[in-house]
Amino acid sequence: MERYYQQEAECASREEITKIQNEKLVEQVKHVWNNVPYYRKKMEKAGVTPDDIKSIEDLHKLPFMSKADLRETYPDGLLGVPKEEVVRIHSTSGTTGKRVIAFYSQGDLDMWEECCARAVVAAGGSKDDVVQVSYGYGLFTGGLGLDGGSRKVGCMTVPMSSGNTERQIMFIKDLNASIICCTPSYAAYLGESMKEMGLTPDDIPLKAGIFGAEAWSEEMRKSIEATLGIKAFDIYGLTELSGPGVAYECSEQHGMHINEDHFIAEIIDPDTHEVLPDGAQGELVFTAIDKKAFPMMRYRTKDICQLSKEKCSCGRTFIRMAKPMGRSDDMLIIRGVNVFPSQIETVLLEHGYQANYQIIVDRVNNTDTFDIQVEMTPEMFTDNVSDITKAQNELVQGLVNMLGIKAKVTLVAPQTIARSEGKAVRVIDKRKI
Repeated sequence: MERYYQQEAECASREEITKIQNEKLVEQVKHVWNNVPYYRKKMEKAGVTPDDIKSIEDLHKLPFMSKADLRETYPDGLLGVPKEEVVRIHSTSGTTGKRVIAFYSQGDLDMWEECCARAVVAAGGSKDDVVQVSYGYGLFTGGLGLDGGSRKVGCMTVPMSSGNTERQIMFIKDLNASIICCTPSYAAYLGESMKEMGLTPDDIPLKAGIFGAEAWSEEMRKSIEATLGIKAFDIYGLTELSGPGVAYECSEQHGMHINEDHFIAEIIDPDTHEVLPDGAQGELVFTAIDKKAFPMMRYRTKDICQLSKEKCSCGRTFIRMAKPMGRSDDMLIIRGVNVFPSQIETVLLEHGYQANYQIIVDRVNNTDTFDIQVEMTPEMFTDNVSDITKAQNELVQGLVNMLGIKAKVTLVAPQTIARSEGKAVRVIDKRKI
């Protein structure tokens, strides 16, 4: 039998959901107009005032927000409440050295944790469960988001964070963890590690996993489920909106239910910006209708997907989003981290290299590999191995400082990376996702 964390909200009629969205949107537009001068100027430029927004039917009149706006307003130009009302921040990498900083009031955190609690319960969680949270803690939203949601449900929560696989497995066994939350690639790695230890699914107490922060295929889901003997659930979120829990999978595992009492989703044509009809494939746009400290209006996620209003047999009435099928920009997600080629170019130029490079991403033993080949300039070229090694190490460290993850850097001779008559082929992504 399906369980819900907040049945009244999750199973509300479409009429009730629309009513909630209408009321919250009208109030949120007033809040943003009064408290976020940057967005007010965007509205004025578009010829829109709060009086023009009477329901979600008027949402299309509002201007979009994008990563460019976040870059321009860094660090706190989009703050919607006085700083003394901010109780936490989270952060993720942006397209340049400037990061995205998201602010949270206590009410924002409560809302976000409730969204994550819905995901935990949809995955079969209750106060009788032990939830091991193996997403990273800190500025990354994954760890603290699922930690808060798990505790709201009343689960015994194990704040493991990522890494230290031997200890992860020890705690899963010794504490009888029944639900694990981590990236799908790490779940697959855990499964392979347990298999190498001679453990079968019958020896593993886990029953479910909540996996997000990176793309993964249905084939990968089946493999994880078989290796760990669990049901694997998808979860979706963005730091700009709150974090994981914007949408979550139910027992049907056929699309993620969007928490529509907190977020309004639209699908647009990424080129014309036209709002597309139900069921069309396009770019996903979100409006946070009750997040006060960092209120994103019509935020362009760059994720390409579809929405479905088909009735779900789980009983939830929230609209469902399909797994994102790609992106309308050049962002890569590697080991759960957002990586833009422009960030890599910035580091190369700072170290005196010309921007001729190639990024090669693959997935080996369920873990992303991240290789960058960089052409030396004729002036730099040398066959001295120690000089090359030193230069490579300097670039590796520079990239770690910029991206937060490590890449393997290989310096190659001038003119050895293939040229293209059209757009340069900067990225080769070999992952089957």
